[in-house]
Amino acid sequence: MPKTKATTASPKIHAVVGSDEAEVKHVATELATNLTPPGAGDFGLEVIDGATDNAEQAAARIRSAIEALQTLPFFGNTKVVWLKNANFLGDDPKARSAAVQSALEQLSELLDGGFGSEVTFLISATEVDKRRAFYKTLVKRAELQVFDRLDSGRAGWEEEATEIVRLRAKKRKIQFDDDALDLFVLLTGGDTRQIENELEKIDIYCSASLRAVERAGVSRAEPKPARRTSAGSTARIVVPRVTVDLVRELVPLSRAGIIFELSNALAMRDLKLALMLVRRLLDQGEKAIGILLVAIVPTVRNLLLAKDLMDRHRLPRPHSPFQFVSAINRLPGKATDHLPRKKDGSINAYALGIAAQHAHHFETNQLINAMRDCLTANVQLVSTQLDHELILTEVVVKLLQDSSSRAESKEPAVP
Repeated sequence: MPKTKATTASPKIHAVVGSDEAEVKHVATELATNLTPPGAGDFGLEVIDGATDNAEQAAARIRSAIEALQTLPFFGNTKVVWLKNANFLGDDPKARSAAVQSALEQLSELLDGGFGSEVTFLISATEVDKRRAFYKTLVKRAELQVFDRLDSGRAGWEEEATEIVRLRAKKRKIQFDDDALDLFVLLTGGDTRQIENELEKIDIYCSASLRAVERAGVSRAEPKPARRTSAGSTARIVVPRVTVDLVRELVPLSRAGIIFELSNALAMRDLKLALMLVRRLLDQGEKAIGILLVAIVPTVRNLLLAKDLMDRHRLPRPHSPFQFVSAINRLPGKATDHLPRKKDGSINAYALGIAAQHAHHFETNQLINAMRDCLTANVQLVSTQLDHELILTEVVVKLLQDSSSRAESKEPAVP
């Protein structure tokens, strides 16, 4: 999500920066279009390409921007100067060069001192060193928007990504089933470019399906108020719904997607699918120790933590991860001290919420034993010559085989 600084900013200076390249380019292009005076034509927008190959070229482009800002627009109109895709604001040899820093200092002085009211300045960049003086000038003087790419390796990224997907899907009038939304978030990994591409694909598919339904004379409607048509009759508002099966069909199964599917197969006690996904990851060149530590151990640990919370505090099985997040947040501090934390110190509750939806498939002792089996497998993978697939298979089978053994002994299954 963007962060905007506007307290002491000048309305004539705009900056769009951040590591999310797709979002920076999209927002900057849209902003340039909105800022350009209507009817000004080619004279209303002066674009300076900031994608440079070396320090000398970068310094020259900065000086070009300074010159453009100091040049009045033709015919007494207004204009926008856009220093586009600047790649010399980061922390690399080109950005650190004396020539570039000297040119940026001159540009900073111009932004501080002001320029003609007929000119608006826009700068966009994806690599920015926030320690530099020029960035601090942007914070102080510009309407600054920051779009940083989500780090899918950081705890808690799923919640931010879910909100991004939810907002963008709403704009397209697409509704996800809860489990379909979870799967979509994991498959796209918080990458805004991929999120937008896959939503567009789903949108096209749903629109085509709805047209086919309408041609067949069948209405697939949501329970929403009827709307008045031009003929005076009423019709239901039709909203496309996205299911798990549709997400699996349309969204590519990446490495992250396979890991999520493996975690889901373990939680759902689907032994055949889990073993198939382990084999697929190994065939793709994934290390067995990585599969164990990234997919299997976190799944077992979250199932155990979720089940323990549900048993100790009589929490109901949640219908969605966020429902469990709310339940955890209502618990006293001493009940959650042992839970995984994010960098900001808050509980990493989203993954626990997913686990809580499936924890009823397991008994606590099974999960404790599974954690011990994971420890044994870890030691075997790093200190023995045993077949790695065999080690992983043994862990998975031990975790999931109990349902069949209970059936053979006619013990009641876990509800």
